[in-house]
Amino acid sequence: MAIQKRFPVQHADVFPAGAWLVGAVEPVSDFNAPARPDGSRPQQLDKDTGLPLWSVPVLDADEQAGKRDKTITVKIAATHQPVPPSNDTPFPFTAIEFVGLTALPWVDDSGSRPRIAWSFKADALAAPGAGRKTPPTAEKAA
Repeated sequence: MAIQKRFPVQHADVFPAGAWLVGAVEPVSDFNAPARPDGSRPQQLDKDTGLPLWSVPVLDADEQAGKRDKTITVKIAATHQPVPPSNDTPFPFTAIEFVGLTALPWVDDSGSRPRIAWSFKADALAAPGAGRKTPPTAEKAA
């Protein structure tokens, strides 16, 4: 089968009206690991890369997004805490774009009816449009 667990998706396909950072980028706690002596939990590591995982809370600006899907968390596997782009607007939320976004469907059976939910992971976050820039191609010598 061509589609394995996670599959790549474009940021614009998942967030057609944009995504807005609504909280701090924070480490993901590993609740399967034993607690440290001070009671804190170690940071969860990505199963594929072994890199630390960071959670990014975002607001989906799509008017048709359901109540459960309006605010979601996207995880980023990175050695250092991802730094969001600066917010130069008077608004409290920062517009962002995810680079290298992947999706994983799963069954959420926590409500009265099971439903398909999505888990998202990205390689990085950037200012809108910055993640799509490609380096210019070298001009051929005449």
